[in-house]
Amino acid sequence: MLPDADFFNFEQLLNPEEQAKLAELRSFLAAEVLPYAGGWWDDARFPVELLPGLASLGLSTPVQRGYSPLFAGLVIAEMTRADTSIATFFMVHHDLFVEGLHAFGSEEQKERLLADAQSLKITGAFALTEPDHGSDVAGGMATTAVRDGDTWVLNGTKRWIGNGTFCDWMLFWAREPETGKVRGFLLDASLPGIKRTRIENKTALRTVQNADIELTDVRVPEADRLAGIESFDDTKHLLRGSRIMVGWQAVGQQLAAFDVARAYAVERRQFGRPLASFQLVQQQLVRMQGNVVASTGMLARVSDLEQGGYGAVSDDGAARGDMARAALAKSYASALMRETVSLGRSLLGGNGIVTDYRMAKIFADAEAIYTYEGTYEINSLIAGREITGVSALR
Repeated sequence: MLPDADFFNFEQLLNPEEQAKLAELRSFLAAEVLPYAGGWWDDARFPVELLPGLASLGLSTPVQRGYSPLFAGLVIAEMTRADTSIATFFMVHHDLFVEGLHAFGSEEQKERLLADAQSLKITGAFALTEPDHGSDVAGGMATTAVRDGDTWVLNGTKRWIGNGTFCDWMLFWAREPETGKVRGFLLDASLPGIKRTRIENKTALRTVQNADIELTDVRVPEADRLAGIESFDDTKHLLRGSRIMVGWQAVGQQLAAFDVARAYAVERRQFGRPLASFQLVQQQLVRMQGNVVASTGMLARVSDLEQGGYGAVSDDGAARGDMARAALAKSYASALMRETVSLGRSLLGGNGIVTDYRMAKIFADAEAIYTYEGTYEINSLIAGREITGVSALR
């Protein structure tokens, strides 16, 4: 038997219970996702019928359930390996919306929404990015929230909101003009004044239902304001974790690209022998494998730091981790991912540009991972600020 794409056996760092749970997830994905993912992607359709089975795995916010951060990362990598779009749905709902409830929700809000959100009886979105503000949304947020007695009046537009077309609730961010503070809200997506429009013509993550969200005088009760949010800095807990998970997506994309490329190289015959028998083909596969190992190693270490507690200090005075380390991991892994999927697409020749062979979809989806949760450039500048003490961000 040929070795798995996890060439250095990072999975063995998990405890036996976690290994068994990851195997259960892998079996589910092989039966319920992998055979159909290409069709969902081609049709730009989200498979709502998948949600009960996905919920039955009991993987919502794994760390909150006692699993390790490494296990949580490998869950995202494994989902991405089967289908990047399903992994993205999972991350938006669980790692941003549900995790946001855990981190910032009141006891009443958790009692009201958490159980249903964990079991996917309700779905959530994370509404932060705006049409004119992506990387600079911290200082440029234009969406407003004005206090009016026991309610807040929200106005503005959000863009690129994953799950936005069908979600029941959004974790919604807006600026209070009077104080300049960023506020967080649990926004009932059925409220009057909310218009949701699907973003069409995407060439990546086509199964994910991204939306433009327009709010016109939407009234939200004070009971749905997240009391734990007082400034944009409060979002960093969620954004750091989400950035790490997108780094794990970059790992999963490379695992998928290697799986497809190696199988093709072994099975495809040219000049009377398998492609895998040519030296240059083997060199490309080894390069892909090395990129997978390097990316996994970096993300595994970041997860190890997360388990120790970000911002904590070890006995020898070394920092355990922070946003800069998450940014470096995401940017580095996504850059390696770009090379890996490009090598894989090239190895398949003409068959690498049709979704029948999976590689075209893997190649296209990689561009979304390279860009979201901080572009390569922005994440590089965050890491650069840490290592020089000088900010290039203005």
